[in-house]
Amino acid sequence: MTHTRIRAAVVAAAAAVALVLSGCAGGGSAGTDPGDVDPAGEITPREISWLLSRPADGGVITAMQQIADEYAADHPGFSLNLITTPDRPSYIQKYETLAAANKLPELFDTDATPFARKLADQGRMIDAEKLLKSLDLYDDYRPAALNYQRFDDGSLYMIPFEFQLEFFWYNTALFEQAGVQVPESLDDFPAMCTALRAAGVTPIALDGQDQWPLERYMAYHPFRTAGPEYVQELKKGDAKFADPDGQAAVDWLHSLGEAGCFAQGFSSTGYADAQALFTSGKAAVYNIGTWELGNLATENLDPAVRDDIDYFTLPLTPDAVTAANEYVTPSGIGMAVNAKTFDPLVRDFLAFALKRYPEVYAATGALSPTSNVETTIPDNATPLYERAVEQANDVGEQIAMPWDTQLDPTSNTRLQQELTLLVQGESTPDEFIDTMDSTIAQNGPAAFE
Repeated sequence: MTHTRIRAAVVAAAAAVALVLSGCAGGGSAGTDPGDVDPAGEITPREISWLLSRPADGGVITAMQQIADEYAADHPGFSLNLITTPDRPSYIQKYETLAAANKLPELFDTDATPFARKLADQGRMIDAEKLLKSLDLYDDYRPAALNYQRFDDGSLYMIPFEFQLEFFWYNTALFEQAGVQVPESLDDFPAMCTALRAAGVTPIALDGQDQWPLERYMAYHPFRTAGPEYVQELKKGDAKFADPDGQAAVDWLHSLGEAGCFAQGFSSTGYADAQALFTSGKAAVYNIGTWELGNLATENLDPAVRDDIDYFTLPLTPDAVTAANEYVTPSGIGMAVNAKTFDPLVRDFLAFALKRYPEVYAATGALSPTSNVETTIPDNATPLYERAVEQANDVGEQIAMPWDTQLDPTSNTRLQQELTLLVQGESTPDEFIDTMDSTIAQNGPAAFE
């Protein structure tokens, strides 16, 4: 994600929000009440559209294309138009511009952002919890998959199509070479990094170019010491980095930098290069999700390191308030249903698609957001693949939410920039805290009014 793209997304988001708030988005023009999840009338086949931010050749789109074709076979005249923009900043610009013009299609992707919250408050999104319950599908979903999609008040307006677990993958041979153990606490990370560096090993591979991976590390410490409520309060200015939990998190990030935890030049390292650093045996740790199982837990992995790869979950802190089985378990960007265009056809298609989807998706080797199907383990999988899939059955309900889906866009962009400076030693913890508390105070409260 380049700075130019980030700025473009932020500008577009601000403009779209302004349009919505000024009434140009037609806030009260929804055709269906968000709670009316079973509209009366005939099912009349037509083309419906889904505005997506997913890879065109990814498992979600592939599965939904197959399902739409099956539905169309029994409903002549029906088609599903997939409007795909995988690049997230470009997608956000398109999504928020269409929302401001009141031209969103029947289905659209969105995270539980402040912008999405405004759309829901304006009655422009169908209540997903009521819809899933009316279709008798709600209880099939993993609680963690649904919880990831909820707004802070617990309401649910997005439907998940994925489920992921984020692990710390590590090279057991490099750990043994450096004489280090899997860290029992987050506070053990600096010493782990120091020992690995002394053994001539890059401690942690990091995609610094896209910025969100480093932001994950920012989320970890306060999630353990204060729980998910910390970021919910921070983003509105009701908590601060200057508070004890925030200060501890900033100090921890700074200590990771001082211990040389990340590869030299990490801020310009891209996703593929970071992964290659780990899979080639040059880095000892790589923090990434189960969407990479195909590269990390199958015979696609270099034989030279294949038998040395294992993983551990987010360590605790001595005073942790969250459980060991609670960490980052995202269900990806969710799908919202446009209340303005919701009708018997959209409901009927969703009833068919959401019931059929788990089986089709799980057959690709992916974790379904529901627990009523078994993931197909690929023939070329290593034992680690099945173990990771089974781990999904032991996940707590509290989630370490990615902060890039929580903060207002301006504060989020500044946080990503300041984190890099903090870890590189170009700013002090006090400077970081002053800058970020000031930025959030200026931008956060208005975003969450």
